[in-house]
Amino acid sequence: MEFVKTFKALSDPVRRDILILLKDGQLSAGEIAGHFDMTQATISYHLSKLKQADLIYETKYKNYIYYEINTSVFEEVMLWFSQFGGKENEN
Repeated sequence: MEFVKTFKALSDPVRRDILILLKDGQLSAGEIAGHFDMTQATISYHLSKLKQADLIYETKYKNYIYYEINTSVFEEVMLWFSQFGGKENEN
């Protein structure tokens, strides 16, 4: 995993909001766009950045593309962060 791409993707508030929408399950691009006051092209750009960072993946069904969170990337990030946890005193 490339942490640079992951953290850069997470640095944008719109992308974080998209991830929050997806935490309850998959959504189509149109359903995601319905939650924002921006063009479909702008939403597609943000979805593309999330895909490049492997934070989401897409599934195509008929004429629709559905997006879901890639939980394994979040698990890797949490595991990486856990190395910085404090150590308890052993007295």
